[in-house]
Amino acid sequence: MTPDLTPITLLAQAAAADAARDIAYLLAAFCFIFGIKRLRSPKTARAGNALASVGMALAILATLLHADPGALPLALGAVVLGSGIGAVLALRVQMTQMPQMVALFNGFGGLASVLVVTGEWAQARTAGETLAGAVLLMVGLSALIGCVTFSGSIVAAGKLHGAISGAPVRLPAQIALNIAGVVVALALVVVLAGWAGPGWALALLVPIALALGVALTVPIGGADMPVMVSLLNSYSGLAAAATGFVVDYNLALIVSGALVGASGLILTAIMCKAMNRSLANVLFAGVGTADSTGAAGTTAEGRAVKSADPEDLAIMLDAARRVMIVPGYGMAVAQAQHAVRELADVLTARGVTVMYGVHPVAGRMPGHMNVLLAEADVPYEQLLDLEQANAEIETCDVALVIGANDVVNPAARHDATSPIFGMPIIDVDKAGACFVLKRSLGAGYAGVQNELFFADRTLMVFGDAKQTLQKTLAALKEL
Repeated sequence: MTPDLTPITLLAQAAAADAARDIAYLLAAFCFIFGIKRLRSPKTARAGNALASVGMALAILATLLHADPGALPLALGAVVLGSGIGAVLALRVQMTQMPQMVALFNGFGGLASVLVVTGEWAQARTAGETLAGAVLLMVGLSALIGCVTFSGSIVAAGKLHGAISGAPVRLPAQIALNIAGVVVALALVVVLAGWAGPGWALALLVPIALALGVALTVPIGGADMPVMVSLLNSYSGLAAAATGFVVDYNLALIVSGALVGASGLILTAIMCKAMNRSLANVLFAGVGTADSTGAAGTTAEGRAVKSADPEDLAIMLDAARRVMIVPGYGMAVAQAQHAVRELADVLTARGVTVMYGVHPVAGRMPGHMNVLLAEADVPYEQLLDLEQANAEIETCDVALVIGANDVVNPAARHDATSPIFGMPIIDVDKAGACFVLKRSLGAGYAGVQNELFFADRTLMVFGDAKQTLQKTLAALKEL
C-alpha cells in the first residue's frame, strides 16, 4: 500500500515529531532539576550527577533524532570525538588537577555557545534571511558572555595549574578600562540587535569580549579563585540559555542553561558569604599571592614556632578521645586523602570520635575538600560544615590541620588590617591541642602569615602531608 503523503499527513507527522522532542526535553529538564537538587548533599551527589547525565544523554538523543539526516554523520562524529576526549580526561586527570579541569569545562561550554550562535547568524546571512531583533539580541548576549567565559576560564585554569602566576595582576586604571570594555561590548550587542545583525558588529564584539574575560580574571588572586570558578560556571550557563533562544527556542538548552546560571550565582553568593566579602570586593580587591609556598623552617617574622615530629603526633592522638581533622589545599597537593582516611579508621577502631571540619572555601574550587574526602570514602556523617565544626571544636582534644591555611588563621577574628579580617574561620586554636601539617611557614593564598603557627597550643609538623601521616600511623600502631 502506498503511504499517505498528503500535506496534512506530513504536517501531522512533523507536529508529532516536534511534540516527542519537546517531551524528551521536558524529561531531560526534570533530570537536570532533580540532579542538581541531589548535589546539595555529599551523600546523594553521585546519584545526582548520574541523573543529570541521563538527562543530558536524553536531550542529545532527542536532538539527533530530530536533526537533518544529512547532518547526522557529522553530528555523530562530534559526539563520539567529544565523548572520547571527556572519557580520557576523566580517567587521567588527578584529583589535584580537578579545579583547573572544572575551569576548562566552563570555558569550553562558553566557547560552544559562541560557535553555535555565530553559526546560526552566518547560516541566516548565507540564506539571505534576517533574524528577528530579539533573536539577534540573544546572539549578541551569548557571544559576549560566552567569550568572556572562555577567555576568563582559560586564565583561571592557567592560574590554578601554575602556568600563569596566581598573583593578582593590576593594570593602571584597570577598573575604568573594564567598565569601558563592558559598555562598548553592550553597545555592540544593541547595534547587532537593532540594525539587522551587521557583520562588523559581531566581528568586533568577539575579540573585545575575549579581552574583557582576560581583564576580569587576571586581577583575581589565588585566595579568591573558588569564587571565580563558581562565577565562570554561572556565566557558561547564562550563555547556554541565551543560545537556546537562538536555536529554535531549544527548551533543553534554555532550561539547563538557566539552572546552571542560577545555581552558579547562588554558589557564588555562598562563597562570598563564607569569606564575609562582597562580590565586588572579590572581583576588584586583588587579594592573594602567586602560591602558598614559603621558606621552610621554624621561625618567621622574628617569631619562633614549636615543632613536633610524627611520633609526637601519634602519642597525642593515642591519648585523645575526640579529634577534628581540618583539610586544605596541602592535602590535595600531597594526595594525602587516603592516608587521612586510614588514620581515621585506626583511631575510630580505638574508640576515638573522628570528625572533619570542612570550610566552604578550602581548596581551589567550591567543594574541593568534599570531593577529595569522598574519593577516599570518608563517611558523609563525619563531615561538618563551618558552623557545626566550630560548635564541636572546643570539645576536641586534638585539631589536626592538614594543609589548610587562611581558613584557620585567627587573624580573621581580630586584625582589622588583615585582608581576611571578618572571614569566618574554623577555630582550631580553641581545641585542646592543634597540630598543623605543612611543608613550610609560607603564607596562604591571601598573602598573610598565619597567626595559628605561633599560638600557644599549636605544634607544627613540617614535611609532606602524606608521608607525615604514614609515619604517624606507623608510630600509632606501635603504641
